[in-house]
Amino acid sequence: MLARPETVEGREAVDLLERTRTAVTPHLRSTVESLPGPLRRVAMYHFGWEHADGTPAGTPAGTPIRPALVLAAATALGGRPEAAVRAAAAVELVHHFTLLHDDVIDEDATPRERPTAWTVFGTPDAVLVGDALLALALRLVADEGLLVSAAASARLAACVVELCAGQQADRAFEHRGPRDVSLDACLTTAMAKTGALLGCACALGALYAGAGEEEVAAMDAFGREAGLAFQLIDDLIGIWGDAGRAGKPAGADLAGHKKSLPVVAALSSGTPAAAELAELYRGPMGADAVARAADAVDRAGGRDWAQIHAADRMARAIDHLSRAVPDLAAAGELLALAEFVTRRGP
Repeated sequence: MLARPETVEGREAVDLLERTRTAVTPHLRSTVESLPGPLRRVAMYHFGWEHADGTPAGTPAGTPIRPALVLAAATALGGRPEAAVRAAAAVELVHHFTLLHDDVIDEDATPRERPTAWTVFGTPDAVLVGDALLALALRLVADEGLLVSAAASARLAACVVELCAGQQADRAFEHRGPRDVSLDACLTTAMAKTGALLGCACALGALYAGAGEEEVAAMDAFGREAGLAFQLIDDLIGIWGDAGRAGKPAGADLAGHKKSLPVVAALSSGTPAAAELAELYRGPMGADAVARAADAVDRAGGRDWAQIHAADRMARAIDHLSRAVPDLAAAGELLALAEFVTRRGP
């Protein structure tokens, strides 16, 4: 159960997320249970429904932000959210496909306070289950046989290609020097890695509400900009937050020499602190070096830049949303979700 924040928007977002979990989980679980036995066992563990030995666990993984966006977008455009539940489950399957693969690529053992599937079942099984979840997602949308199914399947497939391109670019950054990644390139990659799926979720909700092309495009743009704001805040939490919020120890990105957005902004500042940070990024990162790197990012302006830019991206998101939903009162759930995911600062 999600903790209930004190703000009205926070309570509305938590209520929506809980309703989403209730509506989407049966479709999600029945789809996963359709997998052949060995694949099903790994997937059930990954989702938190079973322990590694196959006994019930009852600890569902993650917060259903992306499927909630699908349902909230459908509602904002006058559609019936229940008509978009299968699409919402498909988006969540794509999200978990990326998690399974990212855990392997990043060699993360416990990024979400639980041993990852590849550490328990091995890398080949984790990769194959990720592939299977992607196939299930596309099948879930295509099998509906609705007029919107073809457009939804095509949009979801295009999103996956963009996600893969973003992940490939992000990995390539790790092999470049501290000053060899531009801020524009980093923003483009973040938009592909995080913004694309949130945009796709909002666009699918619009499609299932029967919206026109302009409204669908505006909803996609809203989700992308909100996703980039989300990534900026997530990067800040990854440096200065706590493990409960970030899903990993504070400073883990610094220890791994990750070129996150606040880090690249700091490195691009031309300040003495930027030079200090670049030097730290060329060597091993023990606890003392991580602390000094976090301080250097702050002094070089990376923290302030990320906070300001996150607010700017949310303003852009709301502008796009207003083109699809002129009366923003009808988009209260979407705005509450955006508030929820971007007010988690360290």
